[in-house]
This record gives sequence, C-alpha cells and structure tokens, in this order.
Amino acid sequence: MKGYNDLREHISALEERGLLVRVRREINKDTEMHPLVRWQYRGGIPEEERKGFLFENVVDSKGKKYPGQSVAVGVHAASKYVYAVGMGCETEETYDKWERAMANPIKPVKVSKGPVHEEIRTIDEIRDEGRGLDMFPIPISTPGFDNAPYSTCSCWFTKDPDTGVQNVGNYRGQIKANNRVGVYLSGLGQDMLIHWEKCRERGIPLEAALVVGAPPVVAYGAVTKVPRGVDEVAVAGGLVGVPIRMVKCKTLDIQVPAEAEIVIEGLVNTDFVELEGPFGESHGHMNPRQLSPFLEVKAITFRKNPIWSSWISQATPSESSCIKREGYEVVFFNYLRYECRIGSLNKVVMHERLTNLRKVIVLQLKNPSPDDAWRALHASISRDPGVGKIVVAVDEDIDPYNWDAILWAMSYRMNPQNDVVIIGNRRVGHGPPFRQIPAPVGGDPTPFDSAMLINALLKEPFPPVSLPSKKYMERARDIWEELGLPKLKPEKPWFGYSLGQWTDENEEEADLALKGEHYKTGEKLAAERIKVDEKEQAE
Repeated sequence: MKGYNDLREHISALEERGLLVRVRREINKDTEMHPLVRWQYRGGIPEEERKGFLFENVVDSKGKKYPGQSVAVGVHAASKYVYAVGMGCETEETYDKWERAMANPIKPVKVSKGPVHEEIRTIDEIRDEGRGLDMFPIPISTPGFDNAPYSTCSCWFTKDPDTGVQNVGNYRGQIKANNRVGVYLSGLGQDMLIHWEKCRERGIPLEAALVVGAPPVVAYGAVTKVPRGVDEVAVAGGLVGVPIRMVKCKTLDIQVPAEAEIVIEGLVNTDFVELEGPFGESHGHMNPRQLSPFLEVKAITFRKNPIWSSWISQATPSESSCIKREGYEVVFFNYLRYECRIGSLNKVVMHERLTNLRKVIVLQLKNPSPDDAWRALHASISRDPGVGKIVVAVDEDIDPYNWDAILWAMSYRMNPQNDVVIIGNRRVGHGPPFRQIPAPVGGDPTPFDSAMLINALLKEPFPPVSLPSKKYMERARDIWEELGLPKLKPEKPWFGYSLGQWTDENEEEADLALKGEHYKTGEKLAAERIKVDEKEQAE
C-alpha cells in the first residue's frame, strides 16, 4: 500500500462522495469542454455544489476521437470539498494539515518501476502522426482567444545543475508540435527559470519532465510557494504522512511520480526561445505573447488508457485559484506568524474572486500590540514581489471573508490620513498592464506599481454593535426554526457585543428595559433634566 491516492483512485473517491460528473456524451475538447465546466464558476453555482468532471467521449474540431482515453477537469479543486478529498481529510482540516506538512516534510522514496511506464514512445516514434503529443485529447482553455491547446495541470520537474536538487513547479505548456511544448516561466525567481539560466550559462540544455496527472497531493505541492530549498514532493509526502513513490525517467536523470498518468520527457533548449501565448490567465485577462523556452520531446511514457488532467484557470474563482488559495494562505500565515514573529496574527485571507489571491489580502489580528498591525502590513508585501497590492488589517470580530464587514471596519475604524500608507516602486507582478510586448523571458521586472496598506483596527473604545445580545438572537433562532422558516446561514456580526465604550449605567438601563421597568429610567432622566439657557436657545 502506497498510502495515498493516485489520480484514478482520487476520481473514484470523488464519485463515492457525489462530487464527480461523468460525461458520456460526445464533447468537443476544443470548443465545448472548458466552457461547460466554466458555467459552474460563472453561473451562480455556490462552491459547495461544484464538482469535478470526467469526459469519456472526447473529439476534436476535426472529428478525431480518442478511444480509451478520458479528460478530467476540475477534479483537483473544483471546490474546497473536492480539494479536501485530494488531501484525504475534511475541509476544516486542510489548514492544519498544510502547517504540519510544511513543518514535517517526508522525503520521497525511489522505486524501480511504476504504472507510468506501462506505455513508452521513443524519440523516433513520436514524430509519427498519432504517436506523439497529438495522441492525447488536450483541451483548449479559452476558446475564441487561446492560440493552441495548453497543458495546465502540468508539473514540470527539473534539477539544479549546481546542486543536483530537484524542483517541481506548475507552468502552462503550449502544444506547438507533435514533439515540442512551450513553457511559460512567469516572473523572476521561478526555480525552473533559475535552472534554465544556469544551464544557459554552461551552454547545455535543461533536462525537464512534464508530468500530467500526478497524484493530487503532488500537484497541490507544485503550485504552493514553499520556501526555496524545500522539496515540494517532500511536502506532498508530509501532507499524506508517507513518502511519495518516484521512478527514474527513461531518458533523463530525473525522478517523477511512479503513479502519474503521463510523463513527457525532453530537453529545454537554452540557445533559442520562441514566442508563447496569448493565453487566458488567472488575473482575468489574456496574457499576451512572451518570449519563452520550449521543450524538445525525447520520449513519452504513460499508463494504459491514460487520463489527461486539465485545470480550469482564467478569471477567478477557478480550479487553479482554489488550489493556490488553500496552500498560499498557510504559507503566508506561517511566514508572518513564525518568521516575522507576529504572534497576534489570527488568519490570512487572500481574496479570490476576480482579484486572483495575489492582489488583495486581509490580515485578521487578535489582541494586537500597538505596532503589530504595521509590522504585519509591511511584512505581508515583502515576501513575494508583486503580491499584496491592497492589504487590510482588521480585528478579530471582523469576518475576513466578508467584504461588507471589512468595508464596515474601513469606514469607521480607519482614518485615511493616519491609517493608510502607500508604498511605491513595486513590481506589477502577475497581471496587466503589459508595457513590453512581447515580454522577455521571465517577464518585465520594471517597477511601476504600488501597494496600499490599510490599518482598519480599532484605535480606541467604540460603542457596542447595534444588534440584539447573543442570548436573545439564539432564542429567536430556536423560534425561527420552530416556525419552519427558511434555513439560516448566520453572517458575522449576527449579535451585538461590547467594543469598550459601554458603562455600567448603560448596562443597568438596558436590563430595566428588558424587565419592563423602563419608566424608572425615564424618572431618572427627568430628575436630571437640564434647563436650556435662553441665550443658547436663541443662538
């Protein structure tokens, strides 16, 4: 027993939980597949109702069929519920599981063989029609705008030529020929880009293995921004509590997951680059062409009846943003709480819908010291370039997922003159505007953006929240349910509570009102009546 699910076992687990849609009717991978799944993100479907899709009867726009093959879309993270199945836990346990995995990674174990080598295509075979990349039903993600099918659930395994340490990252791949794939290395600092530049300096190509359909926990690790030098596959092992089984490629000195569906082995040219894109990206716009490296395929290995796994990305929310959200928030929390020692940090929330996690971040603090908010705000934009354009610090009583509550805090607890800081000369990061088209390899590092840090914490006592006290709301909820009224979904704040500006006298008067003795308060107020000065009245 390997102790973790491969993609096939994961799909079965989804089906057992009612989280999978099997589509047996014919579906065009180029024009129908991604738009169909897209509707569960743009059609008002709540997250708890989103599911993974398995397409079993796929054709392309030329009428080509792919017998024995299927395409999985949304099966990794159509929702946090689908994601939790991939993690092997309940939704409320994923955060803690990531924390434990980051603290206790488990090194992968090498094995001599695995299912991914059930079928092998050599360099001579893949030149033939139907024997190379064209044998797989690779979908078009943004029909009407993308210029080719792209691999999206694509784990690229490379090795640092100096240290020999492997890395895996998720980068899209443009299918350019039967034996050639572009690789989009966005942003400076990506490990694969660093490996490519080191090989270019040595005058050698970069060995790379493009893995499609890795075990879900490996795919989750590949997209999470773990600290440099930390092995993503070891973190994946930490997620499941056992080492991930790895097997050596047929033509490369690179280890890949033994239970992966497909491995595309090859060399990334370091003498030439090609234009790559445009492609619909997670910032909600088409990413224009960029000069990018490309992989020259040397071999393809795959399981019998392979499943091509495709992530739905583009405008968020999406599958890719759900995957990133679950891991990114833990990584940022650990960085701020433990590395920056901000002990009052209670939660990090990266806003997902349309803003794609990176740009808008909410920091919830509990009993902070006077300088904690500013320490947290400044530290939050220092970890990754281009991450954190609008960062808001709020108190524990503000729901960091509810923008009505956040704007409430900003409206009354924040004074723009004192509580907003603008930090200039920031990289724009992942997203428009695109000033240089085509951009060079790794993107355009020109600093022309800025960040806004907002301290929306309470600075002084406030009156209580103007809602009934908790015990009265709870009693009223019992009556509501007794009457058979629509199911309630409480939203914070759903009861009143003190924020410090509430006297014993205020409390006493409220108690008298509840006892029906409010006239006593009226008598007291009458006794304390103040005569209005005639002069003041005239004014």
